[in-house]
Amino acid sequence: MMKTMLKSMFIAVIAVALTMNVMGQKQIASIKKSGELKVGMTGTQPPFSMKAKDGSIIGYDADMAQLLAGSMNVELKIVQIPFSELLNSLEKGEIDVIMSGMTITLERNMRAAFVGPYIISGKSILTKTSDYSKTDESSDLNENTMKLVTLKGSTSEDYVKEEMPNSQLILVENYDDGVKMLVDGTADIMVADYPICAYEALVHPEKGLITLAQPLTIEPIGVAVSPNDPLLLNLVENYMTALSVIGILDGLEEKWFNSAEWLSDVE
Repeated sequence: MMKTMLKSMFIAVIAVALTMNVMGQKQIASIKKSGELKVGMTGTQPPFSMKAKDGSIIGYDADMAQLLAGSMNVELKIVQIPFSELLNSLEKGEIDVIMSGMTITLERNMRAAFVGPYIISGKSILTKTSDYSKTDESSDLNENTMKLVTLKGSTSEDYVKEEMPNSQLILVENYDDGVKMLVDGTADIMVADYPICAYEALVHPEKGLITLAQPLTIEPIGVAVSPNDPLLLNLVENYMTALSVIGILDGLEEKWFNSAEWLSDVE
């Protein structure tokens, strides 16, 4: 009886493994056949991704996606999707990978496999009030009179709910709407990843926007791939390792996070 049960379990495990392998082969074969790699990103998370004056999507993630597509000898197709819908689109097979400044979390890792981190970020705030920009504790912002705006479906939303539950939380689909609320005075603070806050403060000096000198948290950013595509996952892992070893990731970080040379290209 025990031998029969073990044999059945062994056969089941092998069947699952073979199925996953075939699915992975089909995914890569599908990418090669179509001649394009579909990468999901919002296009509204500077400097990870943003719209240029010519209508194209540029940024740190856009450059990485272009390099990956080039290494696969296929065309890059950037699919713009609201952040809160990115994982759903990956699960439905509408995109092949997600490169969109996505923090690696336990909950997300239960829905997708992650490669990385390729960069370390952290939570910060954007505001017009100098007193808020001097805070180094999230508890300083936990007031019921405080109106905080952040991206729907993001770790920033989770962060505000956990660390600042007494505040008034406003959710938006993109950061442009959040910045507009700050400028209009309908929100006091926007909570977002540090690079995004730093970018908005840099490009909109006339709006009086300021951010923190240092992020409030430390968060790993990774590439999301379907867990049912082991061969594609392996390919992306090898690609990211190569980019790190030869210094390309350092170069991209310098270009998009430490330089302002690209600002004139932004819409």
